[in-house]
Amino acid sequence: MDNPRSRSLPAGLPDLDRCAVMGVVNVTPDSFSDGGLWHDPARAIAHGLALRARGADLIDVGGESTRPGARRVTEKEELERVLPVVRELADAGVVVSIDTMRASVAEQAVAAGARLVNDVSGGLADPAMAEVVAATGAPFVVMHWRGQSADMESLAVYGDVVTDVVAELTRRMEALVAAGVQERQLILDPGLGFAKTTEHNWALLGRLDALTALGRPVLVAASRKRFLGTLLANPETGELRPARERDDATAAVSVLSARAGAWAVRVHDVAGTADAVRVVAAWQRAARQG
Repeated sequence: MDNPRSRSLPAGLPDLDRCAVMGVVNVTPDSFSDGGLWHDPARAIAHGLALRARGADLIDVGGESTRPGARRVTEKEELERVLPVVRELADAGVVVSIDTMRASVAEQAVAAGARLVNDVSGGLADPAMAEVVAATGAPFVVMHWRGQSADMESLAVYGDVVTDVVAELTRRMEALVAAGVQERQLILDPGLGFAKTTEHNWALLGRLDALTALGRPVLVAASRKRFLGTLLANPETGELRPARERDDATAAVSVLSARAGAWAVRVHDVAGTADAVRVVAAWQRAARQG
């Protein structure tokens, strides 16, 4: 049976009949939801293997926090954090994604076995990124981005957020192709939480079809983000639901994203989402056969 998700999928990624699940391994001391838990490389490697065992199709390894207000780490520190983890996971047969804004980190991670480059800046933070992606041929996640984490909240100004994000991602794709990247390498990410208000995030999720209409696979990364904490806030105190208590809401977003045609969802708690996207796929198969 023809699989519409695979028609434009970059080479080297799992070809599935359902939405893929990307598990998160933050090799950082300061990520918003699990900072410090996997900062030690050995623990990060073990966690990546555990996520695969729970149903992750890919593992996204990052050595630099991109939470709002985060300050950048040095290139040396980022490399020291991620390369041992990428190498060991890849050697174990894991499909590894490297989460980085630095071309040098992307290049060395791909050489160490990473199959995908996930750049939250879409190649804007480092002018050399396009050249590296073109040379390696690695699939490249192009996230909608307007500036570094320290400044992102002031950049959340749009006419119509869906129209603006689609237009800006389209221009970014065109620039990357002009720089030598093949269009078939590109994957799109709406950048939930990056220079977006709560209302902006919901608007983009509600119109995910506007992104899938661009003809490239779409990655949705909503896991544990603040807009879910706001939705689930204590009605009496207004206190946000803690990040690690947002996984059920994340799984719900994963279900709806899968139904809307997302290629993959990026999540911290893999097991619930892995089950959920399989249910969606079974439901959709039954509907087609009916």
